[in-house]
Amino acid sequence: MSHEHKLAIFRGTLKFKSNTQKIWGVLIFLSVVTTIEVALGITKPHILVANTFVGMKLLNWIFIILTLVKAYYIAWDFMHLRDEKSSLRRAIVWTPILLVSYLIFILLFEADYIYNVFKDGFIEWNF
Repeated sequence: MSHEHKLAIFRGTLKFKSNTQKIWGVLIFLSVVTTIEVALGITKPHILVANTFVGMKLLNWIFIILTLVKAYYIAWDFMHLRDEKSSLRRAIVWTPILLVSYLIFILLFEADYIYNVFKDGFIEWNF
């Protein structure tokens, strides 16, 4: 018995007639997100570079969030997670999100400590 894949994306707001149309729709979505990332990386708007949130520039937070959105959506559509049971989806999707969040937390605090040692310590900047 064949299993038909769902032809809707964005929780059913966009529906396609064939798998080919759906692949093109997902490709366009991922291309738009990538284009936004590249445009922000090239232009580096002053308001996003000058302001910080939890010790990191807003532009970096936007890059991290958009990268996680792309990774989630690639797994959701191209790895067919939307067709799996919810417990398997949660195990596959939430585990990396929690681990990446933990990694970001550790990196931010360690980087802030090292910055303060160089700034206030006896060691001078040597580069």
